[in-house]
Amino acid sequence: MPRVQLPVVTPKRRAWNKGRLVGQKRQLLPKQVWAIRARLELAGNLRDLALFNVAIDSKLRGCDLVTLKVTDIVRDDRIRERVSVIQSKTNKAVQSELAENTRETVSNWIRSPKMFGCQFMFPSRFHNRPHISTHQYGRLVRDWVVSIGLEPSGYGTHSIRRAKVAEIYRKTGNLRAVQLLLGHTKVDSTVRYLGVELEDALSIAEQIDI
Repeated sequence: MPRVQLPVVTPKRRAWNKGRLVGQKRQLLPKQVWAIRARLELAGNLRDLALFNVAIDSKLRGCDLVTLKVTDIVRDDRIRERVSVIQSKTNKAVQSELAENTRETVSNWIRSPKMFGCQFMFPSRFHNRPHISTHQYGRLVRDWVVSIGLEPSGYGTHSIRRAKVAEIYRKTGNLRAVQLLLGHTKVDSTVRYLGVELEDALSIAEQIDI
């Protein structure tokens, strides 16, 4: 009896994004920022409160935020009002401001016993790591958004990075300022990052009634 050659069937691999929300994450709104801040203050979590406030004000990528050193923020025992950080992605400096509330929380954190002898602003609790990892930072962001009732799949570390600049753009429309604050080399990158073309189009459409 002749053998029948059956066609080869390649098993289908499960799509990496099956069941996940993909695309740009939402930025945190001002009321959500204050809600997270309030919860961290009530919990007395000095490290997370300092990390969250510095992340909002500095607008740094996670990889640059977790590697901040005490000397990047503190000079002559005083918290700097403005900090300058060399971005690992572009190798260029970006400057940012630290609000009074942020400076106060940073001051409380670096004076705590847990920071004694630490070189990095946000040291790891694991002895083989000098500072928290970007993955750990991502998990913290997930915990923060969940704590105020948000769906974690819609938010990430860039939700915090974009929070302040999105509000700056909304109030001023100044893309160049946002570009400088984010450390983007091209304004086109800033446009895509903020999604301002879509936001502007919707805002204009909302004002037109026919």
